[in-house]
This record gives sequence, structure tokens and C-alpha cells, in this order.
Amino acid sequence: MHILITGAAGMVGRKLTARLVADGALGGQTITQLTLADVVAPAAPAGFGGSAVCVASDLEHPDTPAKLIATRPDVVFHLAAIVSAEAEQDFDKGYRINLDATRGLFEAIRLAHLADGYTPRVVFASSIAVVGAPMPHPIPDDFHCTPLTSYGTQKAICELLLADYTRRGFMDAIGIRLPTICIRPGAPNKAASGFFSSILREPLIGQDAILPVPDTIRHWHASPRAAVGFMLRGATMDLSALGARRNLSMPGLSATVAEQIDALRRVAGDKAVALIRRKPDAFITAMCEGWATGFDATRARALGFVAESTFDEIIRIHIEDELGGQL
Repeated sequence: MHILITGAAGMVGRKLTARLVADGALGGQTITQLTLADVVAPAAPAGFGGSAVCVASDLEHPDTPAKLIATRPDVVFHLAAIVSAEAEQDFDKGYRINLDATRGLFEAIRLAHLADGYTPRVVFASSIAVVGAPMPHPIPDDFHCTPLTSYGTQKAICELLLADYTRRGFMDAIGIRLPTICIRPGAPNKAASGFFSSILREPLIGQDAILPVPDTIRHWHASPRAAVGFMLRGATMDLSALGARRNLSMPGLSATVAEQIDALRRVAGDKAVALIRRKPDAFITAMCEGWATGFDATRARALGFVAESTFDEIIRIHIEDELGGQL
């Protein structure tokens, strides 16, 4: 099996690569080749027994998608994107990378299909940002997509393209609507949601963290470990069970900022909580107030997608995976 990951140098891409290398197979088939692509060449995976090609490739360039598809990967994990706040602040860049590059990738697959019948499995990293306020709680699976951010709009358009290209038989695809991934390891990115991770991640290692929103803000979360599990499930399940509705809201955990902080106190104590500094940011707060607070995710759960049920669990997963199991 040959697997292509776009956005492979990102956090989910790196963790997905590590899991694939550790497993050595996907859906019962041995992985013989990995193509890892990003704007900066991803690091070569250690311990992989097959062929790994790590390329610096910009999906904005019109020739890039065809080059990536020329080797006919069996599974394409399309993770490449810019995040919410950056897409909101740079309108042109958001549409070029999040929409145009995705359309370019889908078109390369379509043209390959027309040439020789190539029909890969495509797993697309979408987002819960495809819905917008006012919203019920929890949000049902059939709730309409009316995003209130450019990022959400770009993802929603890509979901429609994914469904149509699949309906026409060019690819066999699923859109995974990711919750906000928490706790993200490493340095903060430009996502407006980054503080959900930083108010836990930094205090766990004795560093100050900025909280820009009120404690009452509620949102939908899943761990990086769960995100990788979503991707693998999307790559291996029988997608005919989805019918024409190829985009799925993933399971997760609905929690307020206050509940996050309470979980941090239970796991790491008052000393960690004291490192959180409140610094209100009207721009971020306004964005958060239009975000989803929780999903029913009945379809995804019935199809075998799973996530955490408590924030204590999410924090402990971070400690296990990123801090060697110890504070």
C-alpha cells in the first residue's frame, strides 16, 4: 500500500505518520511506501521498513497536485491547510490554500481517474467550523452548514466538492469534521482556538499561559490521539455506509474553559492553575462565541469513531504522549 499525506509536517500529520509507521499496515495491507508532503519537507520517519519520500511541495502551485498523484497513492490523507485566525486575517491566502489547493488536488485525482480508472480513498480533514451560530446544543448530524468564518466557509465548500467528486466516482472519500484538537503539543500555531491547549500545556510544564476569553466559553474537543484514530477509521471503513452524506461530525467532549481548568486542578494541582493569566481579547472572544459548543455525532459513533469522555482523560493522554508519563 502507498499512502500520501499532505500537511505531513503539521501536528496531526506527524502523529498520523508515526502511527502508520508503528503499525506497518493499514486495513490489513502492508504499507510499502509513504509520500509525506508539506510546504517544508517533513522529517523522514524513523524505523519505517518501506520507501519514504519526503517532499517540500506547495499545493498552491498548479503542477504540484498532479506530481503527487502521479505515483497513484492508494490512500490520500489531505490535511494541508492554514488555520482559522490566519484564514480570517488573510482572506486571499485562506482561499488559495484551503480551497483552491484542495480543488487542485481533487482535480488531479479526477484527471488520473479519467486516464486509467484510478480511484483512491481520500480522507479529508474538515472542521466543525462549517457550522455557525445560532446553533442548538448539541448540534444534530443533519444541522445545516452556515459558517461564520472564512475558514469554515472554505472547509464547507471543500466538503461539497468532496461529495460531488465521490458521487461521480472519481474517488472514494470521507470528510472528517475535526473537533478542536486539545492538547496540541509544541509551539502554539495561529489558530484562534490555540488558547484551549496553551492554558493546559504551558502550566503542565511550569510556564505561564494567557487566557483571552471568559471561563464560560464552551467548545467541542478531542485529543491528538483521537484525531489520528478518526483518520485511520476513515481510511479503512466501508464508506458505502455513508451513502451520499460523505462528511461526518466527529465525536468529542463538550466543555467550558472553567471545566478545563477544573480538570487541570485535579490532575496537576493549584500550582498549575495559578499560572493561567487572564488577558481578554475581544477579537478571539467574538470568534469563539460563534463556534459550536457540542455535537450529537450519532452517525460517527455508530460507525466506530471514538473520542474521550472527560478532560481529565485528555490531560492524561497529553502527559503520556508528550511528557513521558510524568509531570
